[in-house]
Amino acid sequence: MSDPAPSIEWILQHLGEEDPVLGAVTPPIFQTSLFVFENCEDFARSFDYTGEGAGLYNYSRVANPTVDLVCRKIAALEHCDEAMVFGSGMAAISAAILSQVEAGAHVVAVDTCYGPTRQFIAEYLPRFGIEHTFVTGTDADALIDAIRPSTKVLYLESPSSIVFRIQDLETICRAAREKGVTTIADNSYSSPVFQTPHDIGVDIIVHSATKYLSGHSDVVSGALATDRERMKRIMLGELPLLGAILPPFPAWLLLRGLRTLAVRMEVSQVRGNAVARYLSARPRIERVFHVGLAEHEDRTLVEKQMRGSTGLLSFMPECQVKDRIFAFADALKVFRLGVSWGGHESLCVPLPYHPIDWPEERWLIRLYCGLESPEDLVADLEQAFAASGL
Repeated sequence: MSDPAPSIEWILQHLGEEDPVLGAVTPPIFQTSLFVFENCEDFARSFDYTGEGAGLYNYSRVANPTVDLVCRKIAALEHCDEAMVFGSGMAAISAAILSQVEAGAHVVAVDTCYGPTRQFIAEYLPRFGIEHTFVTGTDADALIDAIRPSTKVLYLESPSSIVFRIQDLETICRAAREKGVTTIADNSYSSPVFQTPHDIGVDIIVHSATKYLSGHSDVVSGALATDRERMKRIMLGELPLLGAILPPFPAWLLLRGLRTLAVRMEVSQVRGNAVARYLSARPRIERVFHVGLAEHEDRTLVEKQMRGSTGLLSFMPECQVKDRIFAFADALKVFRLGVSWGGHESLCVPLPYHPIDWPEERWLIRLYCGLESPEDLVADLEQAFAASGL
């Protein structure tokens, strides 16, 4: 009988730290640009990054002990062979996509993926002869039908940005694998605490680790996790040649953030669900977008694929007057105006949005619920609605 799989909590607190350096409860930072050797044989082997040289370090642009510790934890959390951390979420996302395409290739992506990812696929990749098709993603058959003979990547994000649409990952990934297409999924929203897409067929998992994985709004970072063969390709190509690896000190901050990930995700879920329920019961709100609501349009898939919801949501006010929407955002005191999310502080972003299946652009207000009490968050929203008349 095999040993049970380690818990998320054990991975976060103990994996890779069984032999503490000098008894230190917190691992040291290997804040060095290079490593020296006592003999030429080890020096030569250290350049075999994915073979015998694994575990030997020569240059922190490629590998570093602090970085490796974080990677081990993320790989274990995502149930993948290996992981790598990058200087930003977009560095991880672009490395993952670039590792799978070449001139003449085709990418299928969900229309409501993260904005810069959409821009990378729609505006950057065509410069190198790479075509794309955007789909809503909510219809698995339509997404699969968009695959061409030249398709190399299916880019997924479930839940997707802003409107939190769900894709049927198991069905889509099974079809993609049969056609020889690599699937990449952004798991930033859920984190491995609430969703592990690799378990249901996704080949490469990407994160904006700036968000929940780091959790303290003090480091910009990205991560990807995948199987050994795909990681070998990235380790020999995109990682060293684009120079996007996360440096040691930010990697140590990311490690610090991971310590509390499981606890923070549970708190985030409570805050997000409370605010979503409040907004759903309020007049003059046309729609609330949050996977924690029982009325979410893809509730069956939410329950099948996910183990929880988080503090990120958005809503569409009936009033679509820009000045009134801005007045609401300006009146907020606990929620601050700012991009990103996943840290301790609550944030608000008003933005116009237009998925391909909407007849027109609509104003949405995206909220991130931080670690403040649900009562404080709801009270802040209530006074902002009163002040703006929204």
